[in-house]
Amino acid sequence: MSAAILALITGAVIGLALGALGGGGSVLAVPALIYLLGFPPVAAATASLVIVTVTSATALFAHARDGHVVWRTGLLFAATGIGPAMLGGALAGRLPPAVLTVAFAAVAAAAAIRMLKPRNSSAGTIRVRPGRAAAAGAGLGAVTGVLGVGGGFLAVPALVNVLGMRMRAAVGTSLLVITVNSLAALAMRAGTADGLDWAVIGPFAGAAILGAWDGKRLSAKLSGHTLQRAFALVLLAVAGGMLLDAVV
Repeated sequence: MSAAILALITGAVIGLALGALGGGGSVLAVPALIYLLGFPPVAAATASLVIVTVTSATALFAHARDGHVVWRTGLLFAATGIGPAMLGGALAGRLPPAVLTVAFAAVAAAAAIRMLKPRNSSAGTIRVRPGRAAAAGAGLGAVTGVLGVGGGFLAVPALVNVLGMRMRAAVGTSLLVITVNSLAALAMRAGTADGLDWAVIGPFAGAAILGAWDGKRLSAKLSGHTLQRAFALVLLAVAGGMLLDAVV
């Protein structure tokens, strides 16, 4: 199968995840770019951020149009995460690939387990505290910069479990956080963009954008609980695969 066809198929799946789940795109994009399309790890992280930035911005528009974005909380998350994302991006180049892979798998697994835990039925009424939102946003930005991911697979659990946001609103709001954090991380990875295979990245991103629109429609047909469990199971599968690759 040609690289262009693989890029189209994988991009569509990742766009579907971003549109429906508000995250999970980059956590799937990095392994796909490395193992299916032959990108080196550093180039894969940079290409992933390019793809996820344009895809999440597209999906954000669709969710905002339906009123599923909590702008104040999302912007606070994004603003406090910009600096840590840039610092993390600078640090990432100094860490061994195996360390990044294990850290990537551990963080994804922890987020998935948190999402699978039963929630209090009154969680949707918890008042959002600016200090808590700022601290969570800063931590998310740091992880985004170091691991080269958009951060939606962490933003959704944080918005749901830490801030008490309902799943559908968390999905839309996380896309705002992903877009801003990815742009900040890309700013620190500009030097790694040289030599990227844009003939693969272009179809990948285009298919992801189209997939995001389908994912948005899918999210309207499924319950928040179903989306949450699907999100967590995808994270666990990816985390297990990455960890096996790092230790075997």
